[in-house]
Amino acid sequence: MTDPGERLRSSLAADQSSSSPSGMADFDSPIAMEALRATRVLHAADQDPFPAPSRIRVITIANQKGGVGKTTSTVNLGVALALYGLRTLVIDLDPQGNASTALGVEHTVGTPSVYDALVGDSTLAEVVHPTTASPKLLCVPATIDLAGAEIELVSVVAREHRLRRAIETYVHELPPEQRPHYVLIDCPPSLGLLTLNALVAGDEVLIPIQCEYYALEGLGQLLSNIDLVRAHLNPGISVRTILLTMYDGRTKLADQVADEVRNHFGELVLPAVIPRNVRVSEAPGYGQSVLTYDPGSRGSTSYVEAARQLAERGVDLPPVDRSGMAGVTAAPPVAVQSVQERQ
Repeated sequence: MTDPGERLRSSLAADQSSSSPSGMADFDSPIAMEALRATRVLHAADQDPFPAPSRIRVITIANQKGGVGKTTSTVNLGVALALYGLRTLVIDLDPQGNASTALGVEHTVGTPSVYDALVGDSTLAEVVHPTTASPKLLCVPATIDLAGAEIELVSVVAREHRLRRAIETYVHELPPEQRPHYVLIDCPPSLGLLTLNALVAGDEVLIPIQCEYYALEGLGQLLSNIDLVRAHLNPGISVRTILLTMYDGRTKLADQVADEVRNHFGELVLPAVIPRNVRVSEAPGYGQSVLTYDPGSRGSTSYVEAARQLAERGVDLPPVDRSGMAGVTAAPPVAVQSVQERQ
């Protein structure tokens, strides 16, 4: 008997080669469309991989406003990148440990975590954990101990660079074929020392913006802080990506906010928009991302498309300029991964 997924893929290929303007002639019912979307995610390994970046991308996902989708975006973008062939490391820098929960990684008290790398003598290699989502996706979890890290780091020399140096040491010790293509850092909803460490560690910032009225309030403070970090601590940091989240197409307000953000930030805003979708909210309760929990949902499809666009923007990135940072080196280049390397 022909595999149902194979039938769907064959039908999709036929549709795409037809003259139908939508390319979806045989998938005009909601159930068929959801089945098609689920098949495309579940069989990601059988599709073309996302393009590998020209260098390792260390992306800080930050916004001091809570509830805008930082953790959700970190987790689902990380899973999408990994499912489509790119080695990805997620660093959970939020004491609540929500990213660790969503990736099925243990983060109870006593678990080796990012706290041990920031405050203790552990290396990232000693606290990194595999995830349930993909063998290409690793996670450095956060425990509640991280809540006291900002106080403990006050007296530490070069406290703002702790995470940067931990990442560089970890990457440099790996053979080139095992180095991550992406390092995604999930920040807490604040502009404290943990977020400062993430901004110094990152080469670029991704800002999730909720499609609601208060979306842009406080954003100026975040951008101001990024400018200060660029001037004094990390000249290579820049805002490269804005992701619109929690978009409700039933309201005019969502369209107004989206238009305002696109007019202000221009090409920094990804074309893909993350809709308000209950499956996205349910998935962490099962220790999963939405891509593995309900691969056919609109939330899953949107995050896959956002990850694809993010990956395409990383193909021709310029080298990171760190000439103003003595003793701090740029991440090593990443060898382009071919289709044959994917597992």
